[in-house]
Amino acid sequence: MIDTTSAPGTARSGHPGASDLEVVPVRNYGRWIAAAVSLLALAGLVGSLARNDNLHWDVVGHYVFAPLVFDGLGTTLWLTAAAMALGLVLGTLIAVMRLSASPVLYGLATAFVWVFRGTPLLVQIIFWGYAAALYKYVKIGIPFTDITFFQAETNTLLTPAIAALLALGLNEAAYASEIVRAGIQSVDPGQAEAAHSLGMRPALTMRRIVLPQAMRVIIPPMGNETINMLKMTALVSIISAHDLMSNIQDVYAQNYQVIPMLVVASLWYLALVTLLSLPQAWLERRYGRGTTRAGHASPFRRMLGGAVDRIGKSSKEQSR
Repeated sequence: MIDTTSAPGTARSGHPGASDLEVVPVRNYGRWIAAAVSLLALAGLVGSLARNDNLHWDVVGHYVFAPLVFDGLGTTLWLTAAAMALGLVLGTLIAVMRLSASPVLYGLATAFVWVFRGTPLLVQIIFWGYAAALYKYVKIGIPFTDITFFQAETNTLLTPAIAALLALGLNEAAYASEIVRAGIQSVDPGQAEAAHSLGMRPALTMRRIVLPQAMRVIIPPMGNETINMLKMTALVSIISAHDLMSNIQDVYAQNYQVIPMLVVASLWYLALVTLLSLPQAWLERRYGRGTTRAGHASPFRRMLGGAVDRIGKSSKEQSR
């Protein structure tokens, strides 16, 4: 039998109903304590650096917008863009070669990755910078004959900037090829089979069908490679390529203000990395549409704890 005489707001046992219960959120005291300790430690570190006379903030302020710094920034930016373009194009070609059924193409691509990924980048930069010690002239002709179509001095062709570009680009190609290969292999083989059944050639299938779907896997690590490339350009200072770090070293070699000049370089690298992180996040959301990752909020929105959404909703309600 069902008791129909009880009040709607009470249960049969006499206890109040669910509508009378007060929902009390869980108090995460440990989280608040950890946040307070972290902020206190951060404030102490920032205060200590701000009051440290050894940093010479006047020197930092004098050189942070100096013309020589901007000259180095220009070289750093074009080296990053050119090396990433070279690495991405060559890396895609090598990735396709590694997926080829031809043993010759597979062997050549594997050997390229083995050499350039297995040796330190600094060693490669020095090697290209001093390539004239190995070959005095660069010659193009028919092998094992004296027929030469082009000849030039190595030092004339391989300037420090070109040597840095070759070292960075070829090294990046080895890593980019593995990233692209992983992205291609993440696409269902049935996609290519369906394209081939419609009469599409393999090259067109790769360009129109496979690569657009592989971008969802390729973009995040490739964005990290771009940011890493920007920082790795500092290594070309070993061959005086006139990048940001090279110009900074030239300055503190004269005024002996090593730490302040390194602070200047760090500020600019942080600013550039922050700017590069914005298009990377946008590309990840764009190519991740339709997946679980695409619904994730941006880091800025997560830090505000949904305040942006609440402000947007309140503004919409007021406009109605």
